[in-house]
Amino acid sequence: MEYSSNPMRRLFTQTVPNSLPSPPQPTGLHEEQDNWTEGQSNGRHSLLVVSPYTSPLHLLDLATLNPSQVYLARALSILAPVTHAYAAISYSKVFNWEAVFTALATAVRDDAFKWTEQFFYIVVFRSQVAPSTNRGHLGELDKRAHAEAMKSGGLLKYWFGTPDADGRNLATCIWRQREDAHPGSSGEGHKAAMRATINMYSEWHIERFKLVIGNNVERWNLSPLTG
Repeated sequence: MEYSSNPMRRLFTQTVPNSLPSPPQPTGLHEEQDNWTEGQSNGRHSLLVVSPYTSPLHLLDLATLNPSQVYLARALSILAPVTHAYAAISYSKVFNWEAVFTALATAVRDDAFKWTEQFFYIVVFRSQVAPSTNRGHLGELDKRAHAEAMKSGGLLKYWFGTPDADGRNLATCIWRQREDAHPGSSGEGHKAAMRATINMYSEWHIERFKLVIGNNVERWNLSPLTG
């Protein structure tokens, strides 16, 4: 991984392995691809690609975040699964978390930014679809729901994988805070996606986690939430 000579721009200028499948019907893990976009909104605002969707309605406006949230959103641009078996293993073992938090710690240290302990909210959606399922339709519903979530605000990262041989898959949302998730999932697009979940998925369930990132990014922890 190569970094820019300007530390403040490190997480914008790297090209990283991108394992995000292209909607609406992903077929496998992709090769290298830039997953960042900067300076495409009214001059001073920066927009960041935070999902498999790259059109303007799906970009994160960094101007809506506080500095700590901006640093994390940038670091999450390198989030990628470390195994193809992500649908069947513990969430904490799915992604390259250590690489994400190493990048975050390096960025805040090099920029002399004082990172104090922060809390974030994560939702995980595990599912299984039958081989006959119209995945293209599901993809369109997902895309609409994601646009609504981005408009609502607070969604720092969205990732979904490719169904395995048994139709099992995993998707995840990393939110600024739990309070953002409710309005972000209350739009008509999300409701339509949930109706499709009931009718088109043979199995599905949701997991929730609290992500704690300690002072100076010296520690991090994922803990399951109930209720």
